[in-house]
Amino acid sequence: MTTHAPTLIVNARLVNEGREFDGDLRFADGRIQAIGSGLSARPGETVVDAAGRRLLPGMIDDQVHFREPGLEYKADIATEAAAAVAGGLTSFMEMPNTSPPTLDAEALEDKYRRAAGRARANYAFYMGTSTGNIDAIRALDPKAAPGVKVFMGASTGNMLVDDPEVLDAVFRDAPTPIITHCEDTPMIDAEMAKYREKYGDDVPVEFHGEIRNRAACIKSTQLAISLARKHDSRLHVLHISTADELALFERGPLIRPDGSRKRITAETCVHFLRFDSRDYATLGNFIKCNPAIKDPSDREALLRALADDVIDVLATDHAPHTLEEKQNPYLKAPSGLPLVQFALNAALECVHEGHFSTAQVVQKFAHAPAQLFDVKERGFLREGYFADLVLIDDTPFTVERSQVLSKCGWSPFEGRTFRSRIASTWVNGHLAWDGTQLVGEPRGMRLAFDR
Repeated sequence: MTTHAPTLIVNARLVNEGREFDGDLRFADGRIQAIGSGLSARPGETVVDAAGRRLLPGMIDDQVHFREPGLEYKADIATEAAAAVAGGLTSFMEMPNTSPPTLDAEALEDKYRRAAGRARANYAFYMGTSTGNIDAIRALDPKAAPGVKVFMGASTGNMLVDDPEVLDAVFRDAPTPIITHCEDTPMIDAEMAKYREKYGDDVPVEFHGEIRNRAACIKSTQLAISLARKHDSRLHVLHISTADELALFERGPLIRPDGSRKRITAETCVHFLRFDSRDYATLGNFIKCNPAIKDPSDREALLRALADDVIDVLATDHAPHTLEEKQNPYLKAPSGLPLVQFALNAALECVHEGHFSTAQVVQKFAHAPAQLFDVKERGFLREGYFADLVLIDDTPFTVERSQVLSKCGWSPFEGRTFRSRIASTWVNGHLAWDGTQLVGEPRGMRLAFDR
């Protein structure tokens, strides 16, 4: 294989828009040129024989924390985008809680400059909210960011937004979709005080889900939904972790039969599908995240909700911390997991287990993020669209620490065996991952939004 177009992939099992079908796909000049059956190779064309393996559109991760600027000792755009393409994720949308936070147009454009020429995956960056940047939000070019991120009562430095007037203004005036982290901080603080009174500084990690409990999630999610309904905002609630919250969302496809789009949508993350409260005993802080991983019944409910179109998007919430930080006692260990490199493998494991189909994974991980955020010409296998592609090989492998490309150097999936691996990833028509190593130079592009 070369890193250059034109390329013809033959004998593939294409998965796209609810269908799985045998066919061939040609791409050149960074875009898909033809999809069909029996396509013949042209002179000078690289031919890849998929040998019946599944070919998917590259995944679009709508929630990552790549830590740049300010926290590059944990991660940076270059290292985490490399891990992403190794995992079949070809586009990412990165969060604003960096240092400094992304609270104005200048900080937003600084991130785009940092990514140019360094990101192996395509990239976009969210604008954040604080109690003092409503004017910057109102002035935001809708094509400059996928959305506006609100930490609703989830303490993240000066990005905590719990002022009712500020929240009302954001939901009224934001020119893009609003995405929210929904946990009620006063409720969490009250629970933490109870456990500290009992255990002092030695609170066991297995109580993380009781401290950051379902009631705190439900209260905050209800508030976000009420504000969205009040102002008819486009709201996307991130990382749903409880069965209880599911009743708050509309069941059905993101794009309704009449062509309209849901105004209020929900996302969950791969770690809520693969771990539950029983895993704290062996993994401890390595699965400590916010919102917390909760009970087996929540895990099962989230799997069903994805299959039943209650949850619209599947993402990672990739949030790396160093091994040393994670080895601290519970109260000092930060929350967050590195996930992009093995997220698609984890989702496909759910397919092997019979929870949903590969086509549904593609819907939640590629089509829906593109549709929800108006991503231009990505997220589908369509002629004329960018050639962001991932080839899946159903050969088992066991995750080892030596395989991890994220700068933090560890994975919560270490020691787990997945039945599918990433055989190849192409970004904008260039081979970025060949199944064993990164290939070529970074070819990621800034995502465009068709608004």
